Amino acid sequence: MGNGKLAELRCLSGPAPLLLCCDLQDDGLAALRLAPDSERALEACENLLALWRRRFWPIAHLKRVSDRSWFNSHDGGRDWIATTRPRPGELTFEHCLPSAYSSAHYVEYMRSMRDIGCILAGLALEDTIVSTAIEGFHRSHRYYLAADAVACRQPVSGNARAYRQVAIDIVQNFAGKLRTADLCEA
Repeated sequence: MGNGKLAELRCLSGPAPLLLCCDLQDDGLAALRLAPDSERALEACENLLALWRRRFWPIAHLKRVSDRSWFNSHDGGRDWIATTRPRPGELTFEHCLPSAYSSAHYVEYMRSMRDIGCILAGLALEDTIVSTAIEGFHRSHRYYLAADAVACRQPVSGNARAYRQVAIDIVQNFAGKLRTADLCEA
């Protein structure tokens, strides 16, 4: 682990970091089947959830309750992915716009938390994760992207890996970047 990663992990010292699982829903999984590395990202999310649960660290699940596309009238598949379903005692927040901050309950929760780092993981890299990191940055909240535990939808055209990397690069302007292996080692 390099010195840069150690510095990032030191920033997470203090209160246990919040694992923010973004939009781990069946409809997101169906859209991601064709995207490269989506299965690996989901496996990394499951590993992070298992680690946080073993350590009794805080976990929050975000659930998107509106269509991701104005022109997509698909109504089904809004349930949690079975392997990442929230357990009793874990927080859940429903949000209608891409950012987690579109949930009044999430805003209130984050307002009450002092000096907590948040780890972003999930299946909504290009919308929920990007917008939450940007809005959190502007509210002086500390976010870190678990880069191997995020996936995005297959783009309509173009290179899917390049599309994912651009989204990660955007998030890095507003949040730190870690790997699940770094988090597990720490």
